[in-house]
Amino acid sequence: MSKKIDKDELRENSKKKVKLAFEDYKAFALKGNVLDLAIGVVLGSAFSNIVSTLVSSLITPIISLLTSNVDLSTLFITLRGGKFATLEEAKAAGAITLNYGTLINAIINFIIISVVLFIFVKAITKANKKDSQAVEVTTKECPYCLSSIPLKASRCPHCTSVLEESHDEIVQE
Repeated sequence: MSKKIDKDELRENSKKKVKLAFEDYKAFALKGNVLDLAIGVVLGSAFSNIVSTLVSSLITPIISLLTSNVDLSTLFITLRGGKFATLEEAKAAGAITLNYGTLINAIINFIIISVVLFIFVKAITKANKKDSQAVEVTTKECPYCLSSIPLKASRCPHCTSVLEESHDEIVQE
């Protein structure tokens, strides 16, 4: 009978540990940072899809036009299996190919994504900078006790020192 009690206690302890582990995981997964990261990954994936479509439907045809109708995605070298006119023929024949045109398209995608992200981050940084500059300064530091005091104060409320106005302040009035 003591073996059965030990098994029951073991099951209960295991259930408690699993429940505790699940609660810890739930607390971790629902943290703001993790949710923000998940949203960023989903948006990044969607953004990448948009850029890939932009490259394949707009930029690659322009490059093809400038390079005498060469479609970058069809550029390849046959490593083994003979010579083929198109990539589709090579794949159908089971030839081993090095598809460097696909790499060129991926590099173009990367460059476009990085440029757009650079512009986006610069715009956000500039907007945040304007917000921080818009904060009006309403206090100054007492030169005697280094306490923060109102700009228009003529005497420090902390050390009671008489504050002399600078030459610039007198000229402005």
